[in-house]
Amino acid sequence: MKKAGAYYLGQGRCRFTVWAPEKERLVLHLVQPEERKLDMQPAGDGFYTLEVKAVYPGTRYFFMPDGEQDYPDPASFHQPDGVHEASAVIDHTAYTWQDSNWRGLPFQELVLYELHVGTFTSGGTFAAIIPRLEELVETGINAIELMPVAQFPGTRNWGYDGVYPYAVQNSYGGPEGLKLLVDACHARGIAVFLDVVYNHLGPEGNYLSQFGPYFTDQYKSPWGDAINFDGVWSDGVRDYISENPLYWFEHFHLDGLRFDAIHAVIDNGAVHIWELIHQKVKKLEQCLGRRLYLTAESDYNSPRVVKSPEVGGYGFDAQWLDDFHHSLYVLLDKKGQVRYVDFGKMEQLAKAYNDGFVQSGEYVRFRKRRHGASSAGIAGDQFIAFNLNHDQAGNRAQGERLSVLVNTDRLKLAAAALMLSPYVPLLFMGEEYGDESPFFYFVSHSDKELIHAVREGRKKEFSNYKWEAEPPDPQASETFERSKLNWEKRREGKHRLLLDWHRTLIALRRSHPVLQEFSKSCVRAHVIGSQGLLLHRQTQDGLQHLVCLFNFSENLLPCSLPDWSKTWQVVLDSSANEWQVRKKNITESIPSKAKSNTALQLPPLSVLVYEGSMEF
Repeated sequence: MKKAGAYYLGQGRCRFTVWAPEKERLVLHLVQPEERKLDMQPAGDGFYTLEVKAVYPGTRYFFMPDGEQDYPDPASFHQPDGVHEASAVIDHTAYTWQDSNWRGLPFQELVLYELHVGTFTSGGTFAAIIPRLEELVETGINAIELMPVAQFPGTRNWGYDGVYPYAVQNSYGGPEGLKLLVDACHARGIAVFLDVVYNHLGPEGNYLSQFGPYFTDQYKSPWGDAINFDGVWSDGVRDYISENPLYWFEHFHLDGLRFDAIHAVIDNGAVHIWELIHQKVKKLEQCLGRRLYLTAESDYNSPRVVKSPEVGGYGFDAQWLDDFHHSLYVLLDKKGQVRYVDFGKMEQLAKAYNDGFVQSGEYVRFRKRRHGASSAGIAGDQFIAFNLNHDQAGNRAQGERLSVLVNTDRLKLAAAALMLSPYVPLLFMGEEYGDESPFFYFVSHSDKELIHAVREGRKKEFSNYKWEAEPPDPQASETFERSKLNWEKRREGKHRLLLDWHRTLIALRRSHPVLQEFSKSCVRAHVIGSQGLLLHRQTQDGLQHLVCLFNFSENLLPCSLPDWSKTWQVVLDSSANEWQVRKKNITESIPSKAKSNTALQLPPLSVLVYEGSMEF
């Protein structure tokens, strides 16, 4: 395999490789510290390569297709001066890792935490995250998921405008900064996931077309030119993309990747790009001796995303479960039905617990067609559920988080619905204490025409939703600054209450055997009236049971507990003043009646969790 990029070999030697099919000549232009122009040698399959002496880490260079004009390396490992300037040689072997004993965590034990490096702290760097890791650990969070860090234009961006998939954003701290963060996370028992984007590349600084047919006109992408996965000269493109996950795993010791919008990738070849990546990662797992997780954002609502390639699937370990969010959110915030017109019934939330996909072949008004396939039987740990993520807040005109849209009781209800679910939970940064800072869409482009296009595009997008106010200017630095978390809030009033509530829920999730069972055969949800839900979970052997009762109304809700347990014990009550997981402090016994179910009155906007056992 001819891996593209500048690989430092030690002792002042560096091997440069670039894929540029149909180019008659390819020149390496070293610009610092000493200028040299050297012709590269054809290596077959459209590759050019050259091993050069007297080149050290930090050397700046360009490539010149046909010897005409300077362009940064498409597989650059570092862009220290931004997307338009020279690439830099780095030595990946120079960093001394401290995580030799790290073997990762089982996927089903993860509590994921999505964060944006630039707005997670006031500093906006990898290094600034490290002092906050202890607070995440205290909350029970054991996996962070970084929004994309591939080099993007300027210093403010969500990351989905990245144009150098192998380069770590310079303003965040570059490759060294990311390695330091991963090392610090592993030292504290935190796994690290990274969001990667293979459905498009950003517009500014995107020079790949100057080297070869990386893109195609045969398909369309909502965000930019579609990547050429199955056309003429696509072998080089497939190598370029499929080697990227291996790069992150090998050189940055990441534990998992989250693949953005896999439905926007079109590949009609015999071996789909997702299958190719799956094959390569599985081989790397054997070499590294640890699990490497692949998760997907998908709009398909199809179980094939998580099925193995041997049975026609894509081979992802898990996929985001949007239907859980939509079903729950509209029950918490009635105004949400304007945004999610096909949701709003309690039966849909029950289906989300029981099966996974709510839209599984039914007619969907939003799409004006049938959508989805059944996921019944797919294990719960193959889904990632959430109440909030970057899209849910960032694609609202005013960037509102759930904490701004609903009150504290509803936030507690939402957190319990997530943490008691049979899915791997994901929190969005600040959600654990109800941070109220908006999370806007922001950019820092230098191209005036592109800035205008982004501004007008956002206005048009939100006009379709009939929002009353226009979104703030994505290009303005104030939009970015307002999106930063207010960490001090976590120590105050309702924010401290929510933080304690999340800690309690996560501790219960970790300690109770029932909540560590992900088989759908051990989960059953039933609707109580029109405003309540009973979630029944049990261990595989059927000996231990939890009944979780949710009241989404603002009135008392009559319900009953099953009568097959002589004694039900209260494990958790959201209406109590304090919550502890230790049973001796939080349980009370409720004898069941001989021939009838135990009658209860659920407080408004509450959740009660009871533990029982099957009597023989």
